[in-house]
Amino acid sequence: MLLTVTPRRAFPFVMKQSQHRLHERMTIRGHLEPASFVPWIMRHAAKLGLAHHIAHASTDRIELDIAGAPELIDMMEMGCSLGPIEVWVETIDRAPVEQKNI
Repeated sequence: MLLTVTPRRAFPFVMKQSQHRLHERMTIRGHLEPASFVPWIMRHAAKLGLAHHIAHASTDRIELDIAGAPELIDMMEMGCSLGPIEVWVETIDRAPVEQKNI
């Protein structure tokens, strides 16, 4: 017996994402390993198509300037909260920043 599968559009929410663009400062606090977490953050921000710049990185705080669609910034926050295995994220605070190139 042969089954025919009709392809569906994957991830329809990506197609309907907002055209509105936010610029935010994301402050991540916890027990962080900047040597591994910063490249992880940059890689995932790039995968989501977000403009990003690390403003500060230490073992207890990373500050990330990020710009893009609100839905994608939400996804980035969720990803950072889960993070790589060697970090423990306690809080993530987000605040709007003035328009600037990042």
